Amino acid sequence: MVTYKVSFRTGSAEYAGTDSYVYCTLVGEFGASQRTSLDDWLQADLERGARFCDDRLDIFQSHRQAELRERQQLYRWKDWAPNMARHIDAESLDDLPVDLRYDLKKEQNVKYNLAKALGVLKLKRFVNMFGESWTTVEDFENIFWKVKSPIAVFAREHWKEDWYFGYQFLNGLNPVLIRKCDRIPANFPVTDAMVRTSLGRSSLEQEMKNGKIFIVDYKMLDGVPPNVIKGVQQYLAAPICLLHLNKQNQMMPIAIQLKQTPGGDNPIFLPSDAELDWLLAKMWVRSSDYLQAMLITHLLKTHLIAESFSVATLRQLPSVHPIYKLLFPHARYTMHTNTNARLSLMNPTGVIPRAFGIGVEGTCTLFQKEFLAMTYQSLCLPGHLEHLGVKDLKGYYYKDDGLLVWAAIHSFVSSIVTFYYGNDQEVTKDPELQAWIRDITEVGLYNVKNSGFPTSLNTRMELCTFVTMVIFTCSARHAAINNAQYDWEAWVPNAPISMRKPPPTGKGTVTMRQIMESLPDITQSCTQMALAWALSRPQPGMRKLGDYEEYFTEEAVKDLIRKFQEELKSIDRAVQKRNQSLILKYEYLIPETIENSITS
Repeated sequence: MVTYKVSFRTGSAEYAGTDSYVYCTLVGEFGASQRTSLDDWLQADLERGARFCDDRLDIFQSHRQAELRERQQLYRWKDWAPNMARHIDAESLDDLPVDLRYDLKKEQNVKYNLAKALGVLKLKRFVNMFGESWTTVEDFENIFWKVKSPIAVFAREHWKEDWYFGYQFLNGLNPVLIRKCDRIPANFPVTDAMVRTSLGRSSLEQEMKNGKIFIVDYKMLDGVPPNVIKGVQQYLAAPICLLHLNKQNQMMPIAIQLKQTPGGDNPIFLPSDAELDWLLAKMWVRSSDYLQAMLITHLLKTHLIAESFSVATLRQLPSVHPIYKLLFPHARYTMHTNTNARLSLMNPTGVIPRAFGIGVEGTCTLFQKEFLAMTYQSLCLPGHLEHLGVKDLKGYYYKDDGLLVWAAIHSFVSSIVTFYYGNDQEVTKDPELQAWIRDITEVGLYNVKNSGFPTSLNTRMELCTFVTMVIFTCSARHAAINNAQYDWEAWVPNAPISMRKPPPTGKGTVTMRQIMESLPDITQSCTQMALAWALSRPQPGMRKLGDYEEYFTEEAVKDLIRKFQEELKSIDRAVQKRNQSLILKYEYLIPETIENSITS
């Protein structure tokens, strides 16, 4: 007779225990054991956090399939809008399965943070002053109250300076758009004469050959309908910004066009223009960057894409599957966060229609345009940087730190994959794995055509790259954008949530009054501050990148996890050492601060 030791563990969240009957049956090749009640063994209920130890059990295909059938009934796909990523079928938080919801402590903390942020501003009587403009830029100090972020304070002091404006494309709120410029776009007729002052003795063509010219293009904003808030029209632009990497290794703006179609009413603004002309042009770029960062880089390309990955994982991979164990920690709370976002951001009384330059209609239009244009390569950091031509750019700390974290994740994933899959054929012949990738790319991301997303996984290397991309998206990529919000948005003129006057159509007429009437009003400014503060704060019960609790039972795999954790600590030390010499420390990709999943 053979004796087995069996392990059971309940979750650690509130209400994770059970008063229900729990039974155990061991299934073997030639039969099954009698069903045994755990209540008889324990003579007590399985309370929250209860656990017992055992060896790994083999569960046959029929049991795996039964689990998946049950899961597929519980976790269903739902369309949000045409040409958009699908999400979990939940109209409200109450529709979510209990296992996907915040625990009580986190839910209370999230509500408290936003209420506290708005409460402070209400006490200062600013929240309900819709339509009222600040009189001077210095008036934004009224809501810059008790700001302790060194970067936000630095932004207040330096936001008008060209080098600081350019620096933000590398290490600021949205460090994923800048690319090397080898040829000036036909719709951006910049000439040597225009930029001669900025380039010194060199020419535009020569500097492009030297790899010193860069460009940021917000063409996706072109044609997107702007918001109307309480009957007040807001305005959008679709700027193109040309930058030059000077001899001091500073990324300097040298030309800005605010609309995509050139013409007499769409001048190219230059550093040599009148001071207020140039300042307003840069503010339009910063506002466009804010909207693109929040709605696309953050919401679409981390939150919503991660939800597609997570739903497919829950639907197609049984709990004993190694890739399920690898990915499940990176899905924690994501569906709750996203369901809450759809309710609180996009409904008629939500934050987007009440404050953003883009309303609900415009947001959906922008989502659809960016979703249909999205590529697999754009989510794989090394390939994306190569495509943009910026992999060798110095002082680009998002790139430097991101590549370190990507490499660490890839190395860890590769060690796990090769532990469980002896060769490429085992990957190809895994029906659950193939169903998983199809569910992601043919169902969740069903309309992304010619994007390079795989519909099958044929080698261990393909599997490693895809899983690395999923983990990086759900952890590091989200952290780099989410955790930067307060630093770069707290000083509102540096990243305006909206612009209330149309873009200038000529030069030499901009006044400070026009600038103040263009910037967000008092209520919008308060909303921007409160949202940034609430979303970028450290989360309670954070589980940082590399925390896999006890999803894996094999000692060899636990050793691989420990090795991964040590590598992340090594990156942490290297980044901290680098930051000691920087005036503006780049801390968003320090592994200690990267959460395993999207929880805010």
